[in-house]
Amino acid sequence: MSRRALTLLLASVLALGLALAGAVQTVPYVALTPGPAFNTLGSVGGTPVLSISGHKTYPTSGALDLTTVSVKDQITLFEAIAGWLSPSEAVVPREVVFQPHQTQQQADQQNTQLMQLSQDDATSAALHQLGVPSSTVLSVSTVQAGGPSDGKLKPGDVLTTVDGQPVTDAVSLRARVSKRTPGATVLIGYIRAGKAATVVLRTVASGAPARAIMGITPHEVSSFPIKVNIQLKDVGGPSAGLMFALGIIERLGQDSLTGGKNIAGTGEITADGQVGPIGGIAQKMRGAKQQQATVFLAPADNCQEAKANKPPGLTLVKVSTLKGALAALATLRSGGTPPSC
Repeated sequence: MSRRALTLLLASVLALGLALAGAVQTVPYVALTPGPAFNTLGSVGGTPVLSISGHKTYPTSGALDLTTVSVKDQITLFEAIAGWLSPSEAVVPREVVFQPHQTQQQADQQNTQLMQLSQDDATSAALHQLGVPSSTVLSVSTVQAGGPSDGKLKPGDVLTTVDGQPVTDAVSLRARVSKRTPGATVLIGYIRAGKAATVVLRTVASGAPARAIMGITPHEVSSFPIKVNIQLKDVGGPSAGLMFALGIIERLGQDSLTGGKNIAGTGEITADGQVGPIGGIAQKMRGAKQQQATVFLAPADNCQEAKANKPPGLTLVKVSTLKGALAALATLRSGGTPPSC
């Protein structure tokens, strides 16, 4: 074999090896792509996204779409390069999306818990906006993996008693649990899905000096005579809060918020109606456009990124509060121009 032929052969083998490595070797990045959009006024798999009892509901028109981002972990070098070149994808370091050493399963569990908290806050924000009277209850926000409450309490459980004594706020819960010796048991009363129950938990030590804990993050939420049940599987995180709140108000009000338009949006919401920033807004806007949305509600703190990545034909509306979002939608219905990014 001539030297030239040998050189070509070796180069071909090397190129093939690099190509194979690029096709199978994973890189420490994740790909963000437009996820599906869900109409909070509609149904998914035959199940209404919003079910409301305790108050009359009204027919709706148009759509209030919450938008999502699909995350692909364990991508190859070639997939990363393709994502960097794609206008609809974002390839970012894995630590931007996942905590260090966090598995996909752990991330999914965390996002499920954040979604539950988001639903509680969205309900509180919407019903407070409508002037519905309320009382405060203490619920479970997150459960520490491997902690005393793991497998015994769940996010959304309403905590009612500690050793038979009523508890309604996080301060009194912590005081009653932490006064015992770490390792001692505590009897917790709670309500899940409308049914009261109790569970015995064995506390563990935390901090210095050590104090007894039960391995949960409590969250004070408002309890209303109107009951809202949100059903949306396989979607996690807190960014659907704004659209859930608008969907609840739309269902309970006689006047349409959408004016028959297909309106999409995103934004974390607090119980008092503040709208906060989220991630992946570029992909969410593309997902909204794919679902034929014409208006997109964007958190004010995401405006710069949203404006730079806005798909053609999509009207951006800047929102920082639930009240402001309602005012912007009223302006759209009247033919005016709401605040934009």
